[in-house]
Amino acid sequence: MTTPQPGAAAPFDARALTEPVDRARLAAWSREARASGQGPRTGQIVLFLVVVLFIAFVGFGVFSVFLTVALGSSGGVVVPLLILVVVGLAVWGGIAWWNRQLVRGYRLAGFASANAMTYLPELKDPQLPGMLFDLGHSRIATDLVRGSSPRFVEFANFRYTTGSGKESQTHEWGYIAIKLDVPLPNIVLDAQSNNGFFGSNLPASYDGHQRLSLEGDFDRYFALYCPAGYERDALYLFTPDIMARFMDSASSFDVEIVDDWLFLYAQKRQVTTLDPAVWAQMFGTVGAVLTKLQQWARWRDKRLRTATGGDGVTAPDESGASPATAAASAPAQFAGPVAPTPGDPAQPWSPPPGVAPGGRRLKRAFPWVSVLVFAGVGIAWLVFRLVLGH
Repeated sequence: MTTPQPGAAAPFDARALTEPVDRARLAAWSREARASGQGPRTGQIVLFLVVVLFIAFVGFGVFSVFLTVALGSSGGVVVPLLILVVVGLAVWGGIAWWNRQLVRGYRLAGFASANAMTYLPELKDPQLPGMLFDLGHSRIATDLVRGSSPRFVEFANFRYTTGSGKESQTHEWGYIAIKLDVPLPNIVLDAQSNNGFFGSNLPASYDGHQRLSLEGDFDRYFALYCPAGYERDALYLFTPDIMARFMDSASSFDVEIVDDWLFLYAQKRQVTTLDPAVWAQMFGTVGAVLTKLQQWARWRDKRLRTATGGDGVTAPDESGASPATAAASAPAQFAGPVAPTPGDPAQPWSPPPGVAPGGRRLKRAFPWVSVLVFAGVGIAWLVFRLVLGH
């Protein structure tokens, strides 16, 4: 599948995700990955097989006891044969599973290379400022596909665990991280399309007074939260053409702007996948957003101004270009951040890039809905126990 991307140095190439796998190349890639420390080592493979065999023996050991009792003397012949069958199936299943993981990594690495990007199998505890990346424990990003031109972009799957023992729960997300030119106020777009019966699917909730209503149909797609006092700044960043881009291309993602990063979040959905259609959609989403980020690079926080005069907010782009016209020049290659756009030399009061403390983080709200849900479940359980007790 080859889908040309407007403004790209090379067409979008997804053949590596679907074409037949050359076993010789797969073996060579696996050796190179292990040598570079980015692939499974021999010791890991051996440990994996040992764990598979241990689980098989323990499970079958319990089963064989009951089988021997049921069959009596004939169990002395049947049980060893079944052990051989079970061990063989366990080893075969383990090797097949491991091979699928290798093939997945090989395909994603090939896809990344074909599109001027790089592939990293996993990264423990990624040091990113988004709302997901400090939650729970055992945090890990997997199947990271990164581009660095014309702006750094990272596609990855992410999971973390809350609780422990029987109460532990694994949370899975996909994310796209885009590096911005300058730090911006912490702004969250809570997509309305993925909310549930109890409201937002996001792991964080925000004080209602921080919600800002925008013009047109934007509120039907997103609930926008910005720090108190930064309403005008949010309106500068989310001009009508940018709102149109998000509504058209990113309405299935929750969005967070924090520090000099833009994150697109997808709950319980893989972002890095072997499906070419998903990649084509994501490349289109990122390309549509990237075309407007240079406008954001001109934003300055008037609270950081170093001299008197002016209001410190650069006027928005009034070129009048329609979203369709701008989309025709949407970059599909993703590059590292360019140097921050300096302030207007004609206005010496222009503050440096940065965000004042009051705009760096949104204020969190107490999760009353979650508390009420858990309290309701607890009360229902107690009532059920009392009824059974009588």
